[in-house]
Formats: sequence, structure tokens, C-alpha cells
Amino acid sequence: MSDKDFPLPPPSFEFLILSLRMQVETHLGMNPFVEEKQDPDFRLARHGIDLLSMLKDKTKGNLSIEEERLLENTVTEMRFRYVQSMDEAKKKSEIPSPAPESNG
Repeated sequence: MSDKDFPLPPPSFEFLILSLRMQVETHLGMNPFVEEKQDPDFRLARHGIDLLSMLKDKTKGNLSIEEERLLENTVTEMRFRYVQSMDEAKKKSEIPSPAPESNG
């Protein structure tokens, strides 16, 4: 079996939500499967969160309780992580660079 022949999970609403979640986490630089730390791309992360939110609005009343909870919890957690990442990025940019030592 080659790298491209691995079995895929069956298509499901849960898999769709988890896929979108992984994209948002990746854009926030929080993907645990990526070895090299990446800078967040807040524009793409926000877009992914907006997609999840739109999906939540469009599917209201048509989901099982488990699907509804998964989607609601995912949207809430991704929004929280987005704000958390923004705060961390802001703090990093506000930290002044150490002044060069003078030999005087």
C-alpha cells in the first residue's frame, strides 16, 4: 500500500466539522501534526470560523443532538482560540527587542 492508498473515513457530518476545525487550527499555528511551528494566518482562520458559523446557521433544526453539540462546541472553541492567538501575537509584537549592550 502506497502513501496515497490509505483508507479514508466514511463521509459524515462529523468528519466535515473535524476537517474544518483542523484547517482553522492549522491557520492558527496550532496543528499538532505539523512539526515546524508556523505563524498564524488570522485572515484564513477567521474565514474557516465563519464557514463553521454559517454551517451552524444553515443546518439549524436539521441536526442530531450530537451533531449540533459538536458544531456549537467547535465554533465556540475556535473563536476562543482565535482570540487567544490574536492576544499572543499582539503581546509578541509589543515586546521590545533587547537593547544592544554597550561596552562603555
